[in-house]
This record gives sequence, structure tokens and C-alpha cells, in this order.
Amino acid sequence: MIVSDIKGSVELANGVRMPYLGLGVFKTQDGAEVENAVKWALEAGYRHIDTAAIYQNERGVGNALKASAIPRDELFITTKIWNDNQRNGTVIEGFEESLKLLQTDYVDLYLIHWPVKGKFTATWKTIEEIYRSGRARAIGVSNFLQHHLEELFQSAEIMPMVNQVECHPYLVQQPLIDLCHSYNIVYEAWSPIMRGKVNDIPLFGKLSQKYQKSPVQIVLRWDLQKGIVTIPKSVHQERIQHNADIFDFELTLEDIDLIDALDQDRHFGAHPDTFTF
Repeated sequence: MIVSDIKGSVELANGVRMPYLGLGVFKTQDGAEVENAVKWALEAGYRHIDTAAIYQNERGVGNALKASAIPRDELFITTKIWNDNQRNGTVIEGFEESLKLLQTDYVDLYLIHWPVKGKFTATWKTIEEIYRSGRARAIGVSNFLQHHLEELFQSAEIMPMVNQVECHPYLVQQPLIDLCHSYNIVYEAWSPIMRGKVNDIPLFGKLSQKYQKSPVQIVLRWDLQKGIVTIPKSVHQERIQHNADIFDFELTLEDIDLIDALDQDRHFGAHPDTFTF
């Protein structure tokens, strides 16, 4: 992945280009909060917005995108099917509800949100149908570990193009990154700044002095230099702008290795093998 500026993107397996920096809106309230966050992100140059059915803010995201007057083909919208729809066999209905709330005829990326045991392979078959219909320009998965991917590969006719997972300095999962890259699956990080906890790690204090950048900016740059798409969440205009100010410096390979070495295999969110929702 070549890192250039905020307009940069990575090419997915089917040729669709996905901006490598996006705005995540997990736990962003529907209405003014999410609409302002998206508005400020678009003003700062972001074109990639990541939401999900369970976030219950797709309507606000859609309102903000529509109000922006940015042409639809310049935007990259990701949303995800929730676990209840997988269990109930209502994937198509869930997808159509997302389109309605987002006020769009298609999404740019549609993901299985979690690998619901005994259900996700059937869910993928339906998502393949959605992809073939043209209503999702790309499809993928979220929170899939190696064994989930290997199970999916056995029956998939279309390979997932993206795997969005919890990824940060305490949860690098380099073998999973390598596996995804070997199958031309783009690796995407959620919770990249560890809910702000990167600010408490001593190494980032030292790197901040070296690069004259904040710990958050250094982590986001680390993502991009590792070929990882990243979607930091914020509802504050200054932080949204700050998170995008990562294109005027480059980490050395030695410093990337130092950050990698922080890995503790530590999840701050749910574990893909033990989630209960």
C-alpha cells in the first residue's frame, strides 16, 4: 500500500479502491452527534465512513452524507449485518434496512459483523448474492480469526475482500495480518488507538518527541505503513482533523518493529471466539 495523503486508497481484490483512512462511528449517537462528526470528517478530507446496523446511527450518517453535496461516487460507505439477522435468517432484510437508513442505493463495503458460530457461512452465501446484485461494491468480514477464515474459504465462491478486526499495539496479530495479505484480503483496524490508551504507553512518549507527533498520530501512521486500513473514531472536530494529520512524516522500520513488540495479544473489545451477543 502506497501512503500518500488523505485522498489515498488501497485496491481491493475486485479492483474497487478503498480509502485507507476513514471515520469510525461506533458509539456515536444518532442525530446531531453523528451528523456533526461526519460533516467535520468530510470537511477535513475524509471520504470513508464506517458504520453498522447495531450502531443505530445509519440514519444520521445518511443525513450527513446527503447534506454534504459530495457526489455519491466519491464516498465510501461501509456498514455491517448484525448477529440477530444471521441467527434469524434475515440478512437481506437487514441489508435493505441499512440502505433505507443510509439513503443510498448501494454500499461500498458490506461486512459480516461477527462470526456467529454455525451461521456465518450461510450468511456469506447471502452476502455473495447481494454483491452479485450490484448493491454492494465489495464484501468482507469483521472479527474473523484464522480458523473462521479457513472455515469460510471451504464454501465461499467469492473471497472476502476485507477483514476488519480489533488491531492496535497491544493486539497486533501479525500471523493473521500475513494470512489476510496472502489471500489479498485487506486488513482493517477498529479501535486502533485503544480507546485512547496509546497515550499512556511510554514508548509513544519517546516517539512523540522524536517525530513531533502525538501518540495517536504515530499509531495511525503505523497502521498505514503496515498496509492496514484504519478508522479512528471521534466526535470532536479538532481530533478528527488531528487524526488526519499523518501524511507529513514516516516511521522508520526500526520504530515499526518497536511498536510491533508491544503486542500482548490483548483485546479491549469482545473476543471473536467468546462473544455472547
